[in-house]
Amino acid sequence: MIVVIDDRDLVLQGFGGMFQRIGYPVFGVSGKELPNWLDSICANELESIEAFLVGDTDESICAISCIRSTAKTPVISLIEQNSLPDILRRFEVGADDVVRKPIHVREILARVAAIRRRKDTSRSVFEFGRLRVFTDGRDPEIDGCSFPLPRRERRILEYLASNGDRRATRSQIYNAVYGLFEQDVEECVIESHISKLRKKLRKVLGYEIIDSKRFLGYRLEAPASVRDAENASEKPEVAEAGGRFGQDLEAIVGG
Repeated sequence: MIVVIDDRDLVLQGFGGMFQRIGYPVFGVSGKELPNWLDSICANELESIEAFLVGDTDESICAISCIRSTAKTPVISLIEQNSLPDILRRFEVGADDVVRKPIHVREILARVAAIRRRKDTSRSVFEFGRLRVFTDGRDPEIDGCSFPLPRRERRILEYLASNGDRRATRSQIYNAVYGLFEQDVEECVIESHISKLRKKLRKVLGYEIIDSKRFLGYRLEAPASVRDAENASEKPEVAEAGGRFGQDLEAIVGG
């Protein structure tokens, strides 16, 4: 989920529409409301936030500082005009990036991915055997070929991939895909999305890659037999490389 901080409702609605068209839920809040809102959400909800965008608000500096004291989530400050003192001040209080509007939402996602890479808390590409998952809005790939998915299913796959070995509960996935305050969609819809996603992946991969445990949640994990087969296929290459290295070394020493 993307959180946008701006005092103008029209801007909040605009960002909401643009992000939702590519499958990212958005929550908008004013600068004055931000501190109380941050205090009201729990740790799991905070973890589901992928980035904060701080726009035009009288409390922009305080907003950045407040976010940084609460979370390590990427913070991007959006400005109307380039002003070096203003830009430096925003970096000083904790902004990860400062950009001038207008800016495309895909560029924002690319900047968020770059920030996460620098912090070493996330990557922009995740590989699970033959499956490759991107976090910049691109469709996943299987065996190097694009594997288009509906935006909700793609967001679920991205969220599970970014979680690594950690399991994600249904509530966490729901918050990441639909947002914290979505009231028109029941949480149980996540199970339907995952069921469809599993079926599509299994049809192409030939095995189940979404592992689920009751009461614990979901994660991406290839079966042990598949992992063993992949490891075995890599060993001959390693042995061959080692043999060539030994021959080369013998030739050098002998020569």
